[in-house]
Amino acid sequence: MYHFFAYLSRMKLIKRWSLMRNSTEENLQEHSMQVVMIAHALAEIQNCFFGGNVNAARIAMLAMYHDAGEVIVGDLPTPVKYFNPEIHTSYSKIEDIAKEKLLSYLPPELQEDYRLLLFVPQGEEALYIKAADKICAYLKCLEEMGSGNREFSKAGESILQELQKYSLPAIGYFLEHFAPSFSLTLDELN
Repeated sequence: MYHFFAYLSRMKLIKRWSLMRNSTEENLQEHSMQVVMIAHALAEIQNCFFGGNVNAARIAMLAMYHDAGEVIVGDLPTPVKYFNPEIHTSYSKIEDIAKEKLLSYLPPELQEDYRLLLFVPQGEEALYIKAADKICAYLKCLEEMGSGNREFSKAGESILQELQKYSLPAIGYFLEHFAPSFSLTLDELN
């Protein structure tokens, strides 16, 4: 018996944004799905409008598993994770150990294939995943502020500033053409 997918199904139990008052709670499974959609969109935008040659399907698959280790270690809030370099390095090592544990819950014949999804090498692919993750955080801030929750205003400003430092043109395109819709009501979207 292998427990890999049963563990991943528990993503819905991991709450995000635990240090902040939320109008709408977000769990890890919801977040991961949104990161998949945004990462895929960034790759497609890069290919379509900016002459990229990115494997959008691979980016989507990597995004699907980008936070999988958190089913074992939980979601460490960003202010804690980046409090100092030692904490960040240590937590990254802990997440890697958790991913290895997840791999052990697969048949040996599948472990190497899933290793390629759980451990994203630094480089262009990782850039798309990290950018999509940040965009999702920014969109969460827009949605919360749209609900009148000022708790997310500073986080939104900070994340937007970080996103503007990226050299990936698809990010700017997404922020200009898609992000504003996240501040609208359903009636305004229609």
